[in-house]
Amino acid sequence: MTDPQHTQQDPATQHPQPDFPAQEQPHPGWTGPMDPPPDHGEESYRGAGRLEGRVTVITGGDSGIGRAVALAFAREGADVVFTYLQEEAEEARETSRLVEDAGRKAVAVVCDIREEDNCRALIEHAVAEFGRIDVLVNNAAYQMSQPDGIEAITTEQFDRVMRTNLYGMFWLTKYAVPHIPEGGSVINSTSVQAYKPSPHLLDYATTKGAIVTFTQGLAQMLVDRGIRVNAVAPGPVWTPLIPATMPDTVEFGKQSPLGRPAQPAELAPAYVYLASQEASFVTAEILNATGGTPLP
Repeated sequence: MTDPQHTQQDPATQHPQPDFPAQEQPHPGWTGPMDPPPDHGEESYRGAGRLEGRVTVITGGDSGIGRAVALAFAREGADVVFTYLQEEAEEARETSRLVEDAGRKAVAVVCDIREEDNCRALIEHAVAEFGRIDVLVNNAAYQMSQPDGIEAITTEQFDRVMRTNLYGMFWLTKYAVPHIPEGGSVINSTSVQAYKPSPHLLDYATTKGAIVTFTQGLAQMLVDRGIRVNAVAPGPVWTPLIPATMPDTVEFGKQSPLGRPAQPAELAPAYVYLASQEASFVTAEILNATGGTPLP
């Protein structure tokens, strides 16, 4: 039987290419209606024990990159605590199923990370469940395209983007670090937008640039504690956030040199590597996975 994870393929054509059918969803978006359906590695990811016995916390683990990371971490031997919003309960059940089918424990927590008390409670929940946190993945994010200029970005939208993408990451890291042992790590999700901002995503891109700086500064702050801090910078990725926040999904991802968006399954191995002992000399690093778009 062919193993799709290890079969050599042309990266430009191994996953669906635009044009995609026009599709729009209300925020936060759901996996089921998406065409083509996202690939989280359900049929392809094969673990090798890289994270055996680790305790991991992943924000936004119900779908998209977060689900793919949860699946990969579980198949590498990790237990997974992940967050979701109340309206994403059905998505969260599917992520839990994938983790449990891998033989690991899944703890799904409703958590809006825009509030500090929620972030503190999430970390306390994880520590009460497992006694420690080996890997924190700050992945949850909010964006909303505003093609009509800065005047169209309301204070409410700007505040939501900042609190979700920056404040939540800060609070979760602050409360998690005391429970991360030597050899543990923090992995943040930044973006190609940090370096090549799209005007219609001005506020989102601003946060992603800040995440790069936060990652590199925090890595130096925590090096004496034996904790590594890194980030992954994806290019366009086919997740529910896209039909829920972008005005035109037909050509999404066509701008990348590979001519298509990534599937979530293609990002998960980057997080596995950064969390694993194989990356023991890697900290303050931004791992770019942009489909060929050169970044600094």
